[in-house]
Amino acid sequence: MINKGHKILIVEDDKAVGYLLSEYLKMKNFDVTWVADGFKAIDELNKANYNLAILDVMMPKMDGFTLAETIRETHPSLPFIFLSAKSLKIDVLKGFHLGAIDYLKKPIDEEELVVRIERLLFTLKNNSNSTKSHSEYRIGKYYFNSLNQELKYNGDKVKLTVKESEILTILVEQKNQLSPHKDILIRLWGKNDYFNKKSLNVFITRLRKYLELDTEIKIENVHGKGYILRLPTQDEF
Repeated sequence: MINKGHKILIVEDDKAVGYLLSEYLKMKNFDVTWVADGFKAIDELNKANYNLAILDVMMPKMDGFTLAETIRETHPSLPFIFLSAKSLKIDVLKGFHLGAIDYLKKPIDEEELVVRIERLLFTLKNNSNSTKSHSEYRIGKYYFNSLNQELKYNGDKVKLTVKESEILTILVEQKNQLSPHKDILIRLWGKNDYFNKKSLNVFITRLRKYLELDTEIKIENVHGKGYILRLPTQDEF
C-alpha cells in the first residue's frame, strides 16, 4: 500500500468537506487527522509528526494564512498546501508567498487531490534522498546543512523552510552555473507555470536576505533563464 504511513493533517471548518476528504484519503491508505480550526491544528502538530498539512483559507478563529505563518515559525519542515474557494490571483500568490507547495481551488476532484498529494510526497522524498550523501555545504562565510534545513553564520543560525532548503541545495550544487527556472520548478513543484514561478521568485528573495551578510555572495537573476549562485572559489566539505 503505497500511501501507508504518510500522515496528513486536514484543517477544514466545513464539516461536509472535511469528512469527505478525510474518509477518501483514508480509503487511499493515508493516515489522516481532520480538525476544524487553526488552534486545534496547532495543538495536533505539537502532539504528532505529519508529512503534509492541507489548509483551508477561510476559517473562523484563525484563517488559513495566519495558520500558515505559525507553521512556518514553529514547524518549518512541514510542507503544506492550500485548498480553498478563494481563487483570486492575489490570494494564490499570497499562499505561495507564505511557503505553500501547492494551492488548489475548490471544488476539487478527490482523485486529482490524491494524485497531487502522492506526487508532492514522492518529490519531497526523492529530494531528501538525493541530499543524504552530501548534506553539508560551505557557502562563502555561511555553513548550510540541507538535512537539518539550517543556515549558520558566525554562530547564528537560521531555520529554513522545506522549499527554501531545497532551492538553496539546487543553487549550491550548481554554484557559479545557471540553474534554469524550468529545471527548478519541475524538480520541486512538478510543473512549470506562472504561479509556481512567482512563488520561486519569492523564495529567492528570502534566500538573498538570509545571505546578505556575506557581500561576496550573490544570487544572480539571468533574465528569462534562471539563477546563478555566485560564490568565491572555495572547497566544500
